[in-house]
Amino acid sequence: MKEYDFYIVPTPIGNLKDISLRTIEVLNYVDLIACEDSRVTQKLLNHYEIKTKCVSYHKYNEKERISQILEFLKSGKTMALVSDAGTPLICDPGSVIVKELRNNGFKITALPGANAIITFLSQISREDEKFSFIGFLPKTQTQIEEIMKEKIFEDTVFYESPNRIIQTLKIIQNIRPNAKVGIGRELTKVFEEVLVDDIDKIINHLESNIVKGEFVVIIFREEKNSQDYDIENKVKLLQNKGFSAKDISVILSELYNVNKNKIYKITVGK
Repeated sequence: MKEYDFYIVPTPIGNLKDISLRTIEVLNYVDLIACEDSRVTQKLLNHYEIKTKCVSYHKYNEKERISQILEFLKSGKTMALVSDAGTPLICDPGSVIVKELRNNGFKITALPGANAIITFLSQISREDEKFSFIGFLPKTQTQIEEIMKEKIFEDTVFYESPNRIIQTLKIIQNIRPNAKVGIGRELTKVFEEVLVDDIDKIINHLESNIVKGEFVVIIFREEKNSQDYDIENKVKLLQNKGFSAKDISVILSELYNVNKNKIYKITVGK
């Protein structure tokens, strides 16, 4: 039956029934399963009476495991990589070993399956298919503000923990007080919640309820008119040519008949 040496296998993000027949087949077939937390994975394996042994593979021991996994596969054995929930390599460990396996000529495949981002976005109406996925946001206010300013004209999706979600949304609210926001938590579980509303109403809702479960969040983009878009492009062009913010303000205010202060704010990112 051997087709591949290494299988990247998604696991359910909440509801254990969200698993494919092929996933069960592969997890039964391989000689070893690499997992983040054996206690979590073992619950899934026990549920489907899968007897395959597990070995820990997480972000703290990725590099240490490389030589062991390579030797294991060189002996002719097969292996699967799973996350605690969802798809490996998508905000989960796996990138290090996949790179090494490809460099060493091993045959790798990935199974389709559960992913919190797609599960969430399939419930959210958007203007088009484009979005930026950030993963987990950085921890500092300055870093979050920089990302939100950079992505202001893009639908921006990220993961957030329950203990940080309110603080993060308040940081974003300071920059974009009228932002439209979507949140999803406990996806596929009994108490799944998906909400889309103005940012202040989302914050009020979270502050009024017990916050549990990891969150997927979308900050909807600001709509901009064609003149604003042209001005932003011209600002970047002139900045790259070495013009000062003051000079850019004077030049573009004359060209577009726009107040100099407005262009200055665009130029310095305020």
